[in-house]
Amino acid sequence: MLGLIGIVFGIVLTAWGIYRMKTDDALFGKTQKRKNIFNLFLMGEASGIGQFLGGIVCVILGVAYLFFG
Repeated sequence: MLGLIGIVFGIVLTAWGIYRMKTDDALFGKTQKRKNIFNLFLMGEASGIGQFLGGIVCVILGVAYLFFG
């Protein structure tokens, strides 16, 4: 059960990270990619890339928990 909750939370976090990467604005950067990288260094996990990577980690840990837990 805990593994499924982790997978669902990871999917939601990944989707939210993709949305944030497409819509967030930053102080510096001409392209959206550079703006996202600046936000990652400035805000960490609260940025779109941080949420995306955190969601992927949650999905991986949820799947690992289902197989090995």
